[in-house]
Amino acid sequence: MPITAHEIEKLIRESFPDAKITVEGDDGAHFAAQVVDESFRGMNRVQQQRAVYAALKGKMDGSQGELHALALTTKAPD
Repeated sequence: MPITAHEIEKLIRESFPDAKITVEGDDGAHFAAQVVDESFRGMNRVQQQRAVYAALKGKMDGSQGELHALALTTKAPD
């Protein structure tokens, strides 16, 4: 069953409850997300993105993952 943008946002929100999260995409496999959260302050981009991927709880793992591609933008608030 394809994953939805709402499900992706829900998974990210569990780890980043106060974040500003935007998820776009409607083909069930390819999405773009922006996550802006204070917890990213002091982290480099790789560390920020690893934290978000961890929040996805394996949904992108391997060729059988529900989520095929996620263009991810992360940052701390301005």
